[in-house]
Amino acid sequence: MRPRPRRPHPGTGTDTGPTDTARRIIRLNYGFQLLFNLLWWMPVFYAYQKAAGLSDGQIFGIQSIYYVAFCLFEIPTGLIADRIGTRNCLRAGAVVMTAANLAPVVSASYTGFLVHFLAIAAGRSLTSGAASAYLYDGLRAEKCDEHYLRAEGTARALGLAAKIVCWPLVGPLMAVVHAAPYMLSAASAAGSLACAVMLPRLAGTGGGTGRADGGRRSGAFLRDAGFALRCVASSRWLALVMVQGVAVFTLSRICQVNLFQPILLENGIAEASHGGVLAAMTVAEAVASARPQWLSRRLPPVAWISILSLALAGALAAMTLGGPWAVVALLCLFAAATGFAFPIQRKLVNDAVPAHAPRATLLSVESIVDRAVCALAAIAAGAYLSAGQLDALLWHSALATAVLLGVFQLVLHSGVVTRGQDKQQAAAPPGALRAGTDAS
Repeated sequence: MRPRPRRPHPGTGTDTGPTDTARRIIRLNYGFQLLFNLLWWMPVFYAYQKAAGLSDGQIFGIQSIYYVAFCLFEIPTGLIADRIGTRNCLRAGAVVMTAANLAPVVSASYTGFLVHFLAIAAGRSLTSGAASAYLYDGLRAEKCDEHYLRAEGTARALGLAAKIVCWPLVGPLMAVVHAAPYMLSAASAAGSLACAVMLPRLAGTGGGTGRADGGRRSGAFLRDAGFALRCVASSRWLALVMVQGVAVFTLSRICQVNLFQPILLENGIAEASHGGVLAAMTVAEAVASARPQWLSRRLPPVAWISILSLALAGALAAMTLGGPWAVVALLCLFAAATGFAFPIQRKLVNDAVPAHAPRATLLSVESIVDRAVCALAAIAAGAYLSAGQLDALLWHSALATAVLLGVFQLVLHSGVVTRGQDKQQAAAPPGALRAGTDAS
């Protein structure tokens, strides 16, 4: 039997491996993404703050401030990366993240946790676009563009795998050293800084060349932002799919981050088990995120987002009726629905972006809208929990989602909005479009 010929990389026609420099960039990117996003405190931060004496109102108030801060920090980060260079931006983000994770160790108080989350928002916004931009530019400079998608996907998979392994250990480690989750998170962030320091310099990619250049880029940034807002205003279909995605993002973020521990504690699930439950949810979300093709193609993507949003809402409402094991199963179902929904929603928005429009900036607009709604939802969640009405919060969240989706379907079937509107050619101002910004 003759051996099968090796399959060429997509779009290249040849089977070419990455250069030594490209391999170094990819491996260091793996290390940076894994360590930077490895937040050991995620499964226990609510209980940790409660033990420090914070009330539900204070805890969720901090979360609301965090979302607002992320929105504000998200706006100028592309400009900062252009001015100082993406590699330097990654280093700055890692330094900020290391300090952020040490803040609760130094001061386990309201002020300490507020500083912690504000610094987390700053650190994540500094790296959200710079990491992808550096990887893309680095592989393109090495003429290894065909390896970009695989490198991004593998980095995400490794990060999820690390969380699955580490999060179940948080409870036992915390029993030995109470501040261990934050100390380990700081150590991980310091490791990401080491990876960023070892990243090679990219030739010909700019990165902070002076005051005059910064002023020119600032003007281009403002023109991009204004043009993006005009695109949203002129494209009803784009605005509509952005609004539909708000339900998925808000429900997933509020449930998996803000309400995760209160739901488990309300159902008698011990704090030591929270890391294991979160790891199981992460497995469910990772598998679903990698397999959106499992969903039937008989329904269009916009219909699937509505169905998955209703599934999220239904899972929240059902958590008020079941026991501990049912709640864990529903949380895993919730995570799987989230995993299916996110790639479909991202494709919907990308398909809805008019031709020649600033795609990355429009994705940033969507991210800002999502987090702004999350800020309001976090305030409401804190008020409900302060009043001891967790079940009411879950039911009202489900009902609000159903009403939003009902209005969406009415508008969709009224004929007021058609997808054909997005086929219009949008004329971009000269020099306003640029690459390298990531909205995730």
